[in-house]
Amino acid sequence: MKQKIQHFMMGRYGADQLGQLFLGCSVVFLLISLFTRLDIFYILALGLMGYEYYRMMSKQVERRFAENQKYLNWRYQLVVKWNRKKEHFKQRKIYHFYKCPSCKQKVRVPKGKGKICITCPKCKNEFIKKS
Repeated sequence: MKQKIQHFMMGRYGADQLGQLFLGCSVVFLLISLFTRLDIFYILALGLMGYEYYRMMSKQVERRFAENQKYLNWRYQLVVKWNRKKEHFKQRKIYHFYKCPSCKQKVRVPKGKGKICITCPKCKNEFIKKS
């Protein structure tokens, strides 16, 4: 039986990270529909499951790979933004963060220095702010 399934799946795309997301969301929708008795969540769950199985059985490997890469790039950008915000939050007691008025580059300056002239490292524009 295992060999028959392997032979059937040859040339097909299979499971990936985007598929795991779809299946996870469909399980969440199923749980919501179980507790709220709203049919829309049940239909959404079945639709997501159906689409994921379509993706798994698809022989258009390049298209499915491109979809997964797009999702992975989007997820990576979210993680980078989250980590940057977390780092700013940790440093909020020690530093002020300002944006350069001309190029919008973020500049970090220490707190408690009074009025200072800040030089943007990117465009070399100078602006005065209270630190």
